[in-house]
Amino acid sequence: MHTERETTMPGETSASVRAEQVWRREVEPENSGLRLDRYWAGVLELEGVSRGKVQEWIKAGRAMVDGRAVRKPRLAVLAGQMLELRGKRPDAGAVAQPGPLDVVYEDRELVVICKPAGLTTHPAPGEPDGTLVNRLLARWPDMAAERSGMDPQRPGIVHRLDKDTSGLMAAVRTEAARLRLAEDFAERRVAKLYLALVHGQPDPKQGEINRPIGRDPRHKTRMAVLPKGGREARTSYRTLWSAPNDPASLVAVRIHTGRTHQVRVHMADVGCPLLGDAVYGSRAEAHWREQGRCTVERQMLHAYALRLTHPSTGERLGFVREPIEDFSAVLGELARTGLRVGLVGPPGGGKSTLLRVLGEAGIPTFSADAVVAELYRPGGDGAALLARRFGDAYVDASGGVDKLSLFRGMRESDRVRREVGELVHPLVRHAAEEFFRVHARQVAVAEVPLLLEGGWHERDVVDVVAGVFCPRERRYGPFREARGLRPETLALLDSWQWPEEQKRSACAYQVENDGDLDALRRRGLALVEQWEVERNARENAELERVYAAMREAAGQLEDAQ
Repeated sequence: MHTERETTMPGETSASVRAEQVWRREVEPENSGLRLDRYWAGVLELEGVSRGKVQEWIKAGRAMVDGRAVRKPRLAVLAGQMLELRGKRPDAGAVAQPGPLDVVYEDRELVVICKPAGLTTHPAPGEPDGTLVNRLLARWPDMAAERSGMDPQRPGIVHRLDKDTSGLMAAVRTEAARLRLAEDFAERRVAKLYLALVHGQPDPKQGEINRPIGRDPRHKTRMAVLPKGGREARTSYRTLWSAPNDPASLVAVRIHTGRTHQVRVHMADVGCPLLGDAVYGSRAEAHWREQGRCTVERQMLHAYALRLTHPSTGERLGFVREPIEDFSAVLGELARTGLRVGLVGPPGGGKSTLLRVLGEAGIPTFSADAVVAELYRPGGDGAALLARRFGDAYVDASGGVDKLSLFRGMRESDRVRREVGELVHPLVRHAAEEFFRVHARQVAVAEVPLLLEGGWHERDVVDVVAGVFCPRERRYGPFREARGLRPETLALLDSWQWPEEQKRSACAYQVENDGDLDALRRRGLALVEQWEVERNARENAELERVYAAMREAAGQLEDAQ
């Protein structure tokens, strides 16, 4: 709902007066909490009004909330509030305005540019200038209506990208070229491939969406999939990559029709709205922000590849332009990977000491022994499981595990030892996996004495295994004495683990604990540097896989039929 009235602002002459529009909306529950400028930008997007223009109007006192004038674009709106915004229509014809253009191709009839995000394609209500068309006219004056005979508001435009969508766009310099290329678009002889970062993982990973699109009957400024009355809309997609540590995926999208917001509407309809799309993915975006995920300022959609026939020569032309900086930055953040290090070694060799050193250096650390201690406390899950299996044989008066009694039982019976492991080890593994999930983008170290024996290194629980090894005479001498262990007890613990040589062969990194504490600290911190190098290498390899998948998708783009 909007109204119009004539008004003259300070500094305007009667010749430059434009009709002022007034938009009024009631805030829907799903938009409660949005910034005022983001709300209006979403409402007015189809009318070509930029968020920057909305902010300008708000700061000028042209916005009202429940009848009260506000000037703060950051103000959070609440469900049920009545909002009002006043703006002005554009002038009759677009004018030349210099501005940067990323020109991919140009000749006397055809130009291809890479449009940045945030740039409106052509003048519209509330966005009378500062658009791509204004820049095109400044660069190629022959596009102007009085010279080319094209539409005064949209000279050169044969297709458009949403304001916050980046990527390849074709434009023409003559009316004859416009007619031929417009026909190619209408007959679907132009092939367009988009890259989209979406919430979640599409299921199936590859498919076609053939669902009609029209105006949303509940929200007139939005588009929607309609069971009746919509126009044909067909989109095919293929998942190129899913982020290892975030619920997000990179999808290659081919549109076979040209409906407004087609990619955004169709991907949202299959449960995978675009990252940063506050209009069609408001709930997913709210959850994304609540989880503290990487910052996304606009819908992550990039027109990546374009194939068309030259309107004059008939030559088939193909163009590819990799995502612009903000898209690439989000992609890089999603591809960030940590390094899950499992720390092992013979009993009494210094694993716990090294773990403490790493923790003091700021490295996230995990101790299986500490987790087991918590599990064995009164009321702990481990104590409950052991009591259910063995009765009160290994439970003390408080309801916790009697560790000494349990150790005797394990020493005397291999069956008891195996059953205890089968009960407790899955709980420890779950705790370790949660630890690594929390620190998914860092080097994180988990000390797990029986990691190798439990096969964690073969079950994708850890990425690499590091071992701490100590001369036997030190383990059975001062180290054993400091822990108050009898020689036969340490020998028994040794027998429950792999032999040292077998452990060494499974370790990608080894630390020799044959000096003093300072030596162990130096060697441990040197290891951290090596782990960070490996983490970076893995991250770079992940990104290279992503970009290779992009290039493959562009190479497979076929002519539209």
